[in-house]
Amino acid sequence: MDTLLAFFRSLSVGTNPEYVLFLLTTGATAFLFALGVSFLVLAATDPVRRRLGRMAVGTQAGGRVATRILKALEPVNRFLLPSKEGERGRVEQRLMFAGFRSPNALPLFYAAKTGLALVFLLVVVTSSAWLPQWSATRLVFVAMLAAFVGLMLPNYVLDHMVERRQKRLRDGFPDALDMLVVCVEAGLGLTAGIQRVAEELRFSHPELGAEFAQVTAEMRAGVEREVALKGLAARTGLEDIRGLVSLLVQTLKFGTSIGETLRVYAEEFRDKRMQRAEELAAKIGTKLVFPLVFCLFPSFFVVAIGPAVIRIIDVFRYLGEKVGQ
Repeated sequence: MDTLLAFFRSLSVGTNPEYVLFLLTTGATAFLFALGVSFLVLAATDPVRRRLGRMAVGTQAGGRVATRILKALEPVNRFLLPSKEGERGRVEQRLMFAGFRSPNALPLFYAAKTGLALVFLLVVVTSSAWLPQWSATRLVFVAMLAAFVGLMLPNYVLDHMVERRQKRLRDGFPDALDMLVVCVEAGLGLTAGIQRVAEELRFSHPELGAEFAQVTAEMRAGVEREVALKGLAARTGLEDIRGLVSLLVQTLKFGTSIGETLRVYAEEFRDKRMQRAEELAAKIGTKLVFPLVFCLFPSFFVVAIGPAVIRIIDVFRYLGEKVGQ
């Protein structure tokens, strides 16, 4: 303590310039060290950086795994993929509706179907060792059934993914249409309006925003607007977006006002949404019949008629005892 007081006393009277230089150097070094450590800690705990890092790692890992699987399946791809172009195109369209647009999506999908069928088949064959009472005919039937389930399960999963994605696109389309009408009426062109809508939908409806952003990128790359808009309808598979695209293509072809066209379509779309909501509301009464009959009415009858039935049973029991006496 005395040494520290003497050190500060010497600094105050200015008799030790070496100590002053040492103090300044030490302070600057400590400050820079603390600043560097704080930057490292902030960079490590930044949620944006962590999410980007996970996305990059996941994409690279997923790409490497997909590449290895495709290389391993190259000799048998011609046996796995369907020979009919119609079936292949239909599956590719379903994969595109689900958001899988890579050229490797179709081989990986059929590889997953074949792999699941083989896994289920091997599980049944392996578990037959613990089921000696099963006959050979029953074992073959169960094995074929398991293989069939393995083949059909990816189709069910794909249809579920398509329905979920189209529902998200359908939920975000009214907001996108209203914003597009506002942008066009404010003086923006069709390309600039679609780009603005894509930027606004990037967080609320990211999938629909990505679709509009792809349309804008295609237009800026030199693709004709009609082709880019038809590509949007083909990628989404929604009737509402297909109607909007057809209307915009006709507007661009005949040179009519885009703002007026979008306003008319927005009004028609609101009417269609109202009609769809009224249709769903009208179906509620019919759909409630089964829950009412099988769930609510039995409990209601138990509560309302149960005591009377118990009283009647007691009366008849009493009368039976009297008659027996």
